[in-house]
Amino acid sequence: MIDPAAVAAPGVAPRAHGPPPATGAIRREPEDFVVDEILGFEPEGAGNHGLLVVAKRGANTGWVAAQLARHAGVAVRDVGFSGHKDRHALTTQAYSLPLPAPFDVAQCLEWQGEGYAVRAAYRHGRKLRPGSHRANRFELRIRDLRGDRDPIEACLAAIREHGVPNYFGPQRFGREGSNLHRAIAWARGDVAPRERSQRSFALSAARSYLFNAVLASRVARGDWNRLLPGEVVMLDGRRSFFIAEPDDPALEARRVAMDVHPSGPLPGHGDSPATGVARAVEDGVIAPHAQLAALLAGERIDHERRSLRLPVREFDWAFRDDDTLELRFVLPRGTFATAVLHEVLADAWDAGEGGEE
Repeated sequence: MIDPAAVAAPGVAPRAHGPPPATGAIRREPEDFVVDEILGFEPEGAGNHGLLVVAKRGANTGWVAAQLARHAGVAVRDVGFSGHKDRHALTTQAYSLPLPAPFDVAQCLEWQGEGYAVRAAYRHGRKLRPGSHRANRFELRIRDLRGDRDPIEACLAAIREHGVPNYFGPQRFGREGSNLHRAIAWARGDVAPRERSQRSFALSAARSYLFNAVLASRVARGDWNRLLPGEVVMLDGRRSFFIAEPDDPALEARRVAMDVHPSGPLPGHGDSPATGVARAVEDGVIAPHAQLAALLAGERIDHERRSLRLPVREFDWAFRDDDTLELRFVLPRGTFATAVLHEVLADAWDAGEGGEE
């Protein structure tokens, strides 16, 4: 059994659906990794902001925000977006920026540069905030596929039926784990990172590490997608949660239907609401990392919850030839396509990015 306390990123984490049935290459070119943001709401059509839908190829989300700010003559801090999308990909996402009347928002359609172009522009009443979109649609191409077709098909069918463990992806930990190493040093008494952004990245990496470790433990136990006694149950696609009642057939039916999911901790200030067996598993995993947990609590980051199970919606696939596999699916915001690829490919985490921050 893999020691979950040793898991810094899911590249070495246990898989839910058996050994990966294939190897392959992703991101050979940006068109192999297509991500389209699903806002989940319509532009308001009026207001003092512009809502721009921007197509990007090989372009960083923050860098494009700076280019849009330059076009509009506003400060970069006034440009809003919902999530950081993959750089080494073909993506579309929405940005907002202040455009008071009488500026004609249609002029934004002329804004473009290397790696980006505005495809649609609307009036909107407010700035986009992180996490304001609903989901992301992925179309991925795996090249140089190696593996027997039947086991690959079986793995994909299992993913469609049962979902995958909701691991944080490798970008959360920084290049070669730099954000996590910074957090560990800070927790052990080193001086806190000077820049606010570095402190934020370090704390985020620490929380993600502890969550992944708990999830890895549950995967190794075989109950990552089941409700334990004392489980903190999360509603699908929402942050709301409640404590599971024992022997509740209606709740079990909702779990099977993926309407609710078991959850794991995003440690911080405040006690975990889990009890019983679920709490014992969490405490047992986090105990060896008391310094990291104390750092998060001391920085007054509230304890939160994250679903252990990631449903893979609208999942479909096609073998285009003997060595190319295409995958199509929708994931909720804040989750990682590499969590899906991790179940299929032995070397998926070597690809680096695969979701959003």
